[in-house]
Amino acid sequence: MTQRPILCFGEALIDLHASGVDPHGFAAAFTPFAGGAPANVAVAAARLGGVARFAGMLAADPFGDFLLASLQQAGVGTADVARTDNANTALAFVNLDAHGERSFSFYREHTADLQFRASDFRAEAFAEVAVFHVCSNSMTDPALAAPTREGMQRAQRAGALVSFDLNLRPALWPAGVDPLPLVWPALHLADVVKLSAEEFTWLAVDGEQAALDRLWLGRTRLLVVTDGAKPLRWFHPDAEGELPGYAVKVVDSTAAGDAFVGALLCCLAELEPSPDRLDQLVSQLPRLHAMLRFAAASGALTVTRQGSFAAMPSGDEVLAFMENQA
Repeated sequence: MTQRPILCFGEALIDLHASGVDPHGFAAAFTPFAGGAPANVAVAAARLGGVARFAGMLAADPFGDFLLASLQQAGVGTADVARTDNANTALAFVNLDAHGERSFSFYREHTADLQFRASDFRAEAFAEVAVFHVCSNSMTDPALAAPTREGMQRAQRAGALVSFDLNLRPALWPAGVDPLPLVWPALHLADVVKLSAEEFTWLAVDGEQAALDRLWLGRTRLLVVTDGAKPLRWFHPDAEGELPGYAVKVVDSTAAGDAFVGALLCCLAELEPSPDRLDQLVSQLPRLHAMLRFAAASGALTVTRQGSFAAMPSGDEVLAFMENQA
């Protein structure tokens, strides 16, 4: 059977990683890496052997050319990429602390990724798609949030699973705007939701059970909450559980969550396209646990390397890592 594609929608941008220190204590240089959360997920899936495509708006500038070439070199399909010469590529300056944890400074006002509109989706973009993936960075601007939600709805009508990684970046939201009420509509459109432990705490302002009860009012049938090397937790309306994580030396945590999601989506893309596929998966716990362990291993291996696209492991590397860890 021909593998159905994973379509990731949203931003691709340049991660500028600091290196060295000048006499004044500032970074001596910044090295550009291709990045952007949904683009990272597409690359992760392609590197693992999945069929992945990226949809989004790239600038017709040298950084946009670099991002397009980087996606293609990683094996990601780019037929759904649009280009504009009316805006530049978004930039994220990345600083890593002694433990490999990252902090971001974003330059993303009127950038190319924010210019995508529903009319930029190809008519055939959602045909035969197994999974459509987005994150909350596409909800920060109303003009981009609307096509994001429309894409989620079109994917569902086409029979695809819809995946949503909260991937909350407060600095990307306009000053004075509370993201919480704006991300819930997208959460309710998603079949699969991925949160970090911090994001779950942020979402659960009235307690975890209240957040879960609200989540189950929408389409969601699987929630996964990651917490670095600590155990990951998963939830379904009728079941829940946790699995141990992998302890590794962290070099760069920038793309850890995206690698996890890319690996999980590769596994979910193999499910038969039935309406109750996630319910069936949860009834087969060994299979679900195997998927989540594979995703956790992908994320763990990624943080041992620097960069985003550049850090994503192959399927063989992940399997070898899991065997060594076992």
